[in-house]
Amino acid sequence: MTNPEASTVALISRNDESRLGTPLLVFLHGYGSNEEDLMGLSRYLPQECTYLSVRAPLQAGPGFSWFPLSQEIDYSVDAVAQSVKDLWAFLEPIAAQHSSLTLLGFSQGMAMATSLARYQREAVSAVVGLSGFAVEAPELEIFDDAKLKANPLPLFWGRDLADPVITRDKIEFTLGWVPSHTELTSETYPQIAHSVSMEEIHDVDAFLKREVLKLES
Repeated sequence: MTNPEASTVALISRNDESRLGTPLLVFLHGYGSNEEDLMGLSRYLPQECTYLSVRAPLQAGPGFSWFPLSQEIDYSVDAVAQSVKDLWAFLEPIAAQHSSLTLLGFSQGMAMATSLARYQREAVSAVVGLSGFAVEAPELEIFDDAKLKANPLPLFWGRDLADPVITRDKIEFTLGWVPSHTELTSETYPQIAHSVSMEEIHDVDAFLKREVLKLES
C-alpha cells in the first residue's frame, strides 16, 4: 500500500494499529530503481518487523536516485546531506511509532543508510548494507562520527569482492571506516556481482534476529 502520511512515495507492509510498537525496517533502494525493488525481500525476513520501502526523490532514468551520480559514481556531499535530512524528516514521525529503526540499503541505498546513522545515531538500531559503500565525508557537518566511535553501530555488510559497479576508492574508504565506527558483520558472496542472493538474505535474517530482535541462535 502507498503510505498516506506524506507526499513521499513509500510502501508499508502493514498500515494499521498492528504495526504500532513493532520493530521498523526501512528499505532504501539503489540508483535507478524504486520502492518496489526491495519490498519482496520482506517475506524472507523476520515477520515481527514492519517493513517500509521508500522511493528516492530524484528521477534517474526509468527509476529514482537519492542524490545525483556522475559516470564515475562521484557525488556532491552537500547533495548527500540534503537527501539525508529530507529522508529523516519523513521517517522521524513514523519511526516514533515503532520500538526500533533498522535501515537496509542496496548500493546507493547503503550510502544513505550509513549516512542517516551518522546523522541520527540514537535513532538507528542497526544497518544492513548490500553491495554498497559509506560516504567519504568525515568532516560533513551533519555527520557525528564521534558518536559512532563511542557507540558503534551494528552493521551487516554483504558484497561480492568483484562487484563491477562500486568503485575501488569507495570500497577502500568503507573498509577503513567500518572498524572504528561499527560492530561489523561482513560477508562476501562470489558470483553475485552487483546484486543480492538468497544465501545473503538468509544471513541478513540471522543478523536481524540477533541484533534487532535479540534472539539467540
